[in-house]
Amino acid sequence: MVHVMPTLRPNRPVSRRTRRKPVASKATGAAVATAARKATTVRLEPALITGLSLLQRVLKKPMNRMVNEAVRRYVERQSAEVETNLQKVLESVQAYRRSDPNYEKLWAEFVDAEARYGKDDPVEGRIKTAGPVQTMVRDMLSR
Repeated sequence: MVHVMPTLRPNRPVSRRTRRKPVASKATGAAVATAARKATTVRLEPALITGLSLLQRVLKKPMNRMVNEAVRRYVERQSAEVETNLQKVLESVQAYRRSDPNYEKLWAEFVDAEARYGKDDPVEGRIKTAGPVQTMVRDMLSR
């Protein structure tokens, strides 16, 4: 049986659990402490692994770095898209509120619907008790 002892590389620390130095934030320029990296298991399609392996050999970059760069770009792009969509929804809601600030049009539509369909309402004029789910929801909303 042969025992192979690992050799120490002079430029690398013995432990990978070293403290990271604060880096400057791109947005503000202020120093921000970076969190330690976490190992994560991800299942990739075989074609992606083949492509990453090829790029690794050509670019001479670690696969981990390439995956981190790709995920970082994806998160940035998707975050910007989600932010844009949320901004559009907010603008739409604000425009609606400006168009009918006291909900007068909404109340008028409600009263009209009650007058039109109220005579056919089978529970009109009867008190209906709430079930357990409705009671729980009302309790939660009243807090």
